[in-house]
Amino acid sequence: MQTSIRFFVVILTNIFIIINAQSQIDRKDKAIFIDSKNEFWDSVKSNIDKFNKKDVPQKKTFKLDFSSIKGPESSNEFTQYWHFPPVSQASTNTCWCFSTTSFFESEIYRLTKRKIKLSEMFTVYHEYIEKARRFVREKGNSAFAEGSESNAVSRMWKMYGVVPEEAYTGMKAGQIFHDHSKMYTELNAYLQSVKATNNWNEDAVISTVKYIMNSYIGEPPAKITVDGKQMTPKEYFEKVVKLNVDDYIELMSFMEKPYYEFVEYEVPDNWWHSKDYYNVPLDVFMSSLKKAVRDSYTVCIGGDVSEPGIDGHAGMAVVPSFDIPSSAIDENARQFRFSNGTTGDDHGIHLVGYKEMDGKDWYLIKDSGSGSRNNNHPGYYFYHEDFVKLKMLGFMVHKDAVKGLVK
Repeated sequence: MQTSIRFFVVILTNIFIIINAQSQIDRKDKAIFIDSKNEFWDSVKSNIDKFNKKDVPQKKTFKLDFSSIKGPESSNEFTQYWHFPPVSQASTNTCWCFSTTSFFESEIYRLTKRKIKLSEMFTVYHEYIEKARRFVREKGNSAFAEGSESNAVSRMWKMYGVVPEEAYTGMKAGQIFHDHSKMYTELNAYLQSVKATNNWNEDAVISTVKYIMNSYIGEPPAKITVDGKQMTPKEYFEKVVKLNVDDYIELMSFMEKPYYEFVEYEVPDNWWHSKDYYNVPLDVFMSSLKKAVRDSYTVCIGGDVSEPGIDGHAGMAVVPSFDIPSSAIDENARQFRFSNGTTGDDHGIHLVGYKEMDGKDWYLIKDSGSGSRNNNHPGYYFYHEDFVKLKMLGFMVHKDAVKGLVK
């Protein structure tokens, strides 16, 4: 009897298993995408990071107290000349291109009243190519960095042309700010490997450099369409932009070089060793600048921006009295700082206006650097003429602004 009962239970159990298995087969499951989470692991990692973290006190920067400085309060106070609104260079060290492109855009408007926004990154792309080319030809004995000089822009335009901003931004879809940090690291690492292995095949190197840049900032267009017509970047430069870049001159003032001669600007960013800089005494340098801005010219200018007298939140640049009195700023003080390395070729900017206060000039500076975005006139600085006299090393201007200067 018990055996019969057990057999009957086994039969029922098997029937139940079969029925349940069949229901599992008939069930229609589906999959979904979810955010991957592991809250416990996150808490573990957070606590480990917190335990291992060494608190490093934030280093303070020695700066002038600007509360006592009497200067312009608004960019509207300046006599200023047409220019496009400030553009951010973001995470790139390409101020040389942003400032000079802005300068040339203002020159196009001054000469023709046309507003043409040009691509900075088209010029930067080809500048890297030429830097890499020289690096190969000089067997690695040539600077390969992100910086350059104002006259590099005119040099690249004559070689490769230029395109409108909308034709080549150098950014991917959805990207808001430029970022060349990884690209430059990869480019430099590659060229250093070329040097280490003596693999000086120019065509192969240039091809690889292009491949790296194309993956980060895209390949520049070989042709663009303007008013329904196709043209190359060089044709666009020659037929549409129509700016004679040979009509511009670079002035600088150094005691170490002969005055009234074209000389080399001996800084790392002049990586191709251009000798197109006209050296003049400091009083001539400053009087030429003052006359140019009063005659409605803008100026592309560059120099040192690492001093305690310049601050982005204040939006000003002055020479503090604890550095050197205004009356003592002369060519000796200027040369002394360049020779001992406290004045360097840091940054390129675009001078777009002026205002005279208490017998001295203040200059309205359009700046692509991030520091200029932290004040109540974002994208601009107000430079006192003493700061320019002591710390700005050179400027580019149309030759008509300094007629008779070149001997």
